[in-house]
Amino acid sequence: MPTIINSKLQSFKVQAYHNGKFKTVSSEDLAGKWSVFFFYPADFTFICPTELGDMADSYEKFKSMGVEIYSVSTDTHFVHKAWADASETIKKVKYPMLADPTGELSKAFGVYIEEEGLAYRGTFLVDPEGRIKLAEMHDNSIGRDAGELLRKVQAAQFVASHPGEVCPAKWTPGAATLKPGLELVGKI
Repeated sequence: MPTIINSKLQSFKVQAYHNGKFKTVSSEDLAGKWSVFFFYPADFTFICPTELGDMADSYEKFKSMGVEIYSVSTDTHFVHKAWADASETIKKVKYPMLADPTGELSKAFGVYIEEEGLAYRGTFLVDPEGRIKLAEMHDNSIGRDAGELLRKVQAAQFVASHPGEVCPAKWTPGAATLKPGLELVGKI
């Protein structure tokens, strides 16, 4: 299976529910910005609202880093609105909720479950040049943690602005990085 890491984001245009309104979101809206695509199986389910609520709680931190969050499921934008109207947890969501009823976006990211018409839990970070820098997929029974994603986004932004440096395991902002080279071989 070919990897999508460092591949260019495919062109797309979808409907979204965002802050009480319907709107169109396209790949053009992402130009020059960091973006997270947060795929989940379906609205009105069980693990999904815990994840979307967790992302909602961290949204301002992501925004302060110049990162837009896009949650994505194969539901329509109408269903996203109904879910926000019905759920206190989803009412907290201030980021765009993308509708992918045809599965086109889910297929482009490789998370589409053909026989179910749903998406796996997939998390993708796209850099300002439109390249995918992080790709994670989970079985739908395993929830994700926004704090873990936040640290990975911080690391991706750091290495993007510090060529020649890499972030080791458990790196956090302000911690030491590494500069790969011959002098480090066998010394870590």
